[in-house]
Amino acid sequence: MAKRDLTVDDPLDDFTKREIALNGAAKVVHVAGQGPAVIVMTEMPGISPHVARFSRWVRDAGFTVYMPSLFGRDGAVPDAKEGAAVFQRACVSAEFRAFGANQSSPVTQWLRALAKQAHGECGGPGVGAIGMCFTGNFALSMMLEKSVLAPVLSQPSLPLDKPDGLDIAPDELTAVRERLDRDDLTVMGYRFAGDQICRAERFAALSAALGDRFVARTLPDSAANPDTPSFFAKHVPYPHSVVTVNLIDEAGQPTIVARDEILAFFARRLTSGSA
Repeated sequence: MAKRDLTVDDPLDDFTKREIALNGAAKVVHVAGQGPAVIVMTEMPGISPHVARFSRWVRDAGFTVYMPSLFGRDGAVPDAKEGAAVFQRACVSAEFRAFGANQSSPVTQWLRALAKQAHGECGGPGVGAIGMCFTGNFALSMMLEKSVLAPVLSQPSLPLDKPDGLDIAPDELTAVRERLDRDDLTVMGYRFAGDQICRAERFAALSAALGDRFVARTLPDSAANPDTPSFFAKHVPYPHSVVTVNLIDEAGQPTIVARDEILAFFARRLTSGSA
């Protein structure tokens, strides 16, 4: 994959821009690649060049990437002010539950429908899904769609007001745990040790709810790239985004090891169907 300048807006010109209507709502979804489907859900404040870079890595690993536009300007590098405005709008949107634990964000119903459609379009054993930051926990709720076989939670940040809370309704969480046991599936989770949004309490809560079906990876703060865009420098001034802005794109770096583990997880579950 040719390297792109991550400091300027990304035209996303190697993705096909589709409008997909599901459950009475239409959203733009950027699609690229061939092979089994992987849903890549953007972190705050939108589909940045760093998020697009990760999607391209997934595409180049042999998958069809579906990257839905959930907030922000697609491909943009927003400054701190614009990024904060995107964040504030998302927090009051009816699609998300930014505050208060034990409830699922309504947008996850649309995302489950997207996973079902993507599986129908791409075939294979099933679908992968990765959520990041604001969308981090969504891949867990998406497990209610039977086609989702490879869920990844990267620095799941909701609910914002309860470090040990989970952004999923109790009955859905029970159903997900039952499915993990029944179908012999696992959930991968990634965070930095010093993350002040996705704290250790959240991973402890996930472990308590899912047992050894939740495979947690906590990276040292020293593994994080400190050179981040202005939104992160001002509003998230600590290690947070494992596979995007805090990733150090050098062989052997812990964040590259995490990226490769995620790609291998997708390959195991979506190309061979093994655990």
